[in-house]
Amino acid sequence: MTLHDHAERLRALPFRTILSVRAATKPLSAAGWNVDLSRHYLDTDANAALFAFADDMRLKTAIDQLFDGEMVNPSEGRAALHWALRAKEPEHETVRDVRQSVVDAETLAQEIAWSSRKGATGERFKAVVHIGIGGSDFGPRLIADAFEDRRREDIELRYCANLDPLDLDLALKGLDPAQTLIVGVSKSFGTEETLYNLSRARDWVKASIPKGWSKHFALITANRDRALDWLDGADGLILNLPETIGGRFSIWSAGSLACSIALQSDVMEDFRAGAEAMDQHVATADIADNLAIRLALLDYWNATILGFGARALLAYSRRLRLLPAYLQQLEMESNGKSVRPDGRPVSGPTAPLLWGGEGTIGQHSYHQWLHQSPSMVPAEFILAPGETSDSDGVTGLTAHALAQAEVLANGRSLADVQADEPDLPLEIAAQKVHAGGRPSTILHAPRLNPYRLGSLIALFEHRTYLAGKLWGLNSFDQWGVERGKTMAGRLKPALRGERQASDAITAKLIAAIRS
Repeated sequence: MTLHDHAERLRALPFRTILSVRAATKPLSAAGWNVDLSRHYLDTDANAALFAFADDMRLKTAIDQLFDGEMVNPSEGRAALHWALRAKEPEHETVRDVRQSVVDAETLAQEIAWSSRKGATGERFKAVVHIGIGGSDFGPRLIADAFEDRRREDIELRYCANLDPLDLDLALKGLDPAQTLIVGVSKSFGTEETLYNLSRARDWVKASIPKGWSKHFALITANRDRALDWLDGADGLILNLPETIGGRFSIWSAGSLACSIALQSDVMEDFRAGAEAMDQHVATADIADNLAIRLALLDYWNATILGFGARALLAYSRRLRLLPAYLQQLEMESNGKSVRPDGRPVSGPTAPLLWGGEGTIGQHSYHQWLHQSPSMVPAEFILAPGETSDSDGVTGLTAHALAQAEVLANGRSLADVQADEPDLPLEIAAQKVHAGGRPSTILHAPRLNPYRLGSLIALFEHRTYLAGKLWGLNSFDQWGVERGKTMAGRLKPALRGERQASDAITAKLIAAIRS
């Protein structure tokens, strides 16, 4: 039987019938996380077919190629060495060089945090403003928000990513340039938004510190020459962001310098240690026990075989409230594609729309749609409360997550409603029916700490890479993003009135905007 045959067979069964057997499914575990896949349209035969598919698609070989530093990014002819940024004992010179970029960043971070490196006027840095966009912003912002309670009390941390001038205005508001370090992250050092904000920040610092202003900037890039040109002959701090590190995989890199400065020193160390532990699991576990392989197979099964075009990520953890936004870039920029590296189109749907938010807050908005909309969207619950002594709050959080998953799966029939509330008019009772049949995954950990956040993000990185292999995609390029940037550059002259836009509707909109 093909995977589609198994899907047709299982979709013909009541979901509760499937779950009655699946209830005995053992959870998977690795690097501080437990993962339960019981509530899906799967059974022993379908799983066996998926494992065979993983074998046919050589997923274990793909893992070996990644960790052996082979070329896995054919668009740029490069390896993908983000895992080397957290490697404990690198064996190969190339891996050691990548790892050294992190060591250099951590050394600088401690010099700044402990005031052995100061600004041009001799004052210590009391504020760090991180300027980046995309992966150069999402990652550091996620870590800093997740562990805000582990921030050094004497250092303020702010972020700027938007091209809207207000974003930088707010980031700099109330700060003293003499006590502020600007961290700029751009792999190419050609990213429009980042360079615009960096240049405005440079003007802000120069207005107060015309001499020695460059001591207030730390630039993280793979293009050292461009960074040197931007400094215009001034001495500046330039850290390496290796070419083999994609922006959306750069959270482990020197690009997170601001977090290393502003957070307690063990946060980033534990964060990378958790990721390295997940790397070891993914590199060595067999197909049936390998979290990354199993989740990648599930993504292929749900999106391509069953046709579910979206996935909801529901983070039952205050520390993970920015995780959905982070993973949107990781997954959809990596695998939101329809053409293979050899130019051939794929044969079916690829990465689903990923969206979601923070539980229990989302229960008061989009959960209504998840439960009773005609659309069926698999949900992924991540249950990992912060460290707290309030057991009642943790109990409530856990109860809500488990309840939502149960109702999504089991639903509520009209007979159930009438048995519970026999006096309801029929038209009201009908509105309380939940169709059920909505699959879900539960990822849970007793507490979320930096180690477990690191292992979780590494898991999603490997999952994304392996799902890309199943779809036949290169997960390490982003032609769609680059096309939009190119078009924006072409429209600037039209917005300045220097030429006419070639697209009629765009020309009409520009005329209205300019008037």
